Amino acid sequence: MVEALKKNGKIDRKGPVVLVIMDGVGFGKYKDGDAVAAAMTKHLDSLYAAYPWTKLKAHGLAVGLPSDADMGNSEVGHNAMGCGRVFHQGAALVSESIQSGKIFQGKTWQNLVENVKESGGTLHFIGLLSDGNVHSHIDHLKAMVLEAKKEGVRKVRVHALLDGRDVGEMSALDYFDPFADFLSQLCDDSFDACIASGGGRMVITMDRYNANWDMVRKGWETHVLGEGRQFDNAHDAITTLREETGAIDQDLPPFVIAKDGKPVGTINDGDSVILFNFRGDRALEITKAFEAEDFTEFDRKRHPKVQYAGMMEYDGDLHVPRQYLVDPPSIDRTMAEYLCASGVRQFSISETQKFGHVTYFFNGNRTGKFDEKLEDYVEIPSDIVPFEQRPWMKCAEIADRVIAEVESGKWDFIKLNFPNGDMVGHTGVFEAVVCSMEGMDIQIGRIWEAVKAAGGIMVVTADHGNADDMYEHGKDGSLKKRADGEPKSKTSHSLNPVPCIICDADYKGEYSKDLKEGLGISSIAATCMTLLGFVPPADYDPSVVTLE
Repeated sequence: MVEALKKNGKIDRKGPVVLVIMDGVGFGKYKDGDAVAAAMTKHLDSLYAAYPWTKLKAHGLAVGLPSDADMGNSEVGHNAMGCGRVFHQGAALVSESIQSGKIFQGKTWQNLVENVKESGGTLHFIGLLSDGNVHSHIDHLKAMVLEAKKEGVRKVRVHALLDGRDVGEMSALDYFDPFADFLSQLCDDSFDACIASGGGRMVITMDRYNANWDMVRKGWETHVLGEGRQFDNAHDAITTLREETGAIDQDLPPFVIAKDGKPVGTINDGDSVILFNFRGDRALEITKAFEAEDFTEFDRKRHPKVQYAGMMEYDGDLHVPRQYLVDPPSIDRTMAEYLCASGVRQFSISETQKFGHVTYFFNGNRTGKFDEKLEDYVEIPSDIVPFEQRPWMKCAEIADRVIAEVESGKWDFIKLNFPNGDMVGHTGVFEAVVCSMEGMDIQIGRIWEAVKAAGGIMVVTADHGNADDMYEHGKDGSLKKRADGEPKSKTSHSLNPVPCIICDADYKGEYSKDLKEGLGISSIAATCMTLLGFVPPADYDPSVVTLE
């Protein structure tokens, strides 16, 4: 339980504070592919011109991810906005879960272990073998291998990718040799563990953004089918391939470890597979190869029936993978809980695709309401069609209901999520994303007219970027093109900042119009509390508005 918030004695509006979350809408870095900038958004443009706004960070360290190379996502974004603070995600969260033993007590770990114990199959680990701590950490893998032996798993195979990117470019043997010794020392009459395959991370398995599915095909054939050049051990494979190719670690060709001409670690029916990378961008495609029944990216030749899990949930929008080892962070004292303790009446709405984000994730991964008398949740059923065919999605229906609730005078705080920028953004269809932005813009204009008439305040923001970065670009900023000369589509989130606009027609000088800069989206909670007339908790990240 939390205590009621104190009044700040400055801001008092007769209408509600309305938080509009434009899912997947940021400020693009490049003109080419920025569907937000390309869209005709006269209502948003007028808000930017008339009211104070700032840019907020929505990725990397600002939302609790391991580094600023990590894209934000809807789950961590809504976590950050809803709880007003940054909780560990990714590497730190995995380490904490292992240290506490929580990872091994979870249903997913137990499912995978019991599966191979019952089937007599093999527990496979696939991932980047280094301590770079950007995609994975070797200590996480070691802990899981030790636990597997402790729990009676009899056979473990590791499919190890060479790093050379987040660590020294020729440092692979610094990891592979000691790790091979580690596995060898664990082996006895009841436990058999070894490295089964490998290859450079930029050659096999770890493609991202659907840029080169041939990498994933090579990984599948290497890890799953055991097809490829054979070696007695990983050390010989690495030294031989280095000498022959002159390549650095990340670019080494794939290899298969074999005994008497037979691969030691093919993946078969009844086995369990763990992708121990925790970062999502380079984990999604190999995950799809394991999980998708209707798969057309390449010929898998054989699709073994296995229990598959990722280290984490790599895409919360699409709920990929179906099983993962480390749960979202344990979050307490969220904004919704504080507002309920303070008697604030709250209304939350989105369509199916993002309903859980504006409720469950916003409330700190908590199911249900804090106070049935003070809160109401409404879910508008999403269309079950490809989003590029209905890019406006349900934004009009959401706006209709929000306007009715604003006019009713029943609520002090209303929050809504327009999924368009993210869900249509994931399709990679530029024209559809432009359409989605224009449809959403019309509804934002309608909502603002209602909020203004009611004497309220509207805060417009986003959880991460996506629609702002729809084309692939090279490191030098050049536009990547397909063989037919058209731009290469990008379907992932972006690293771009997102807006925060404070729309307040009844402004009376209570706060500075010079909004704070350099903050993350976790500042949204304190911002909304301040605009509602309260003093935010002392440990919340600061509001973008400063009281005068």
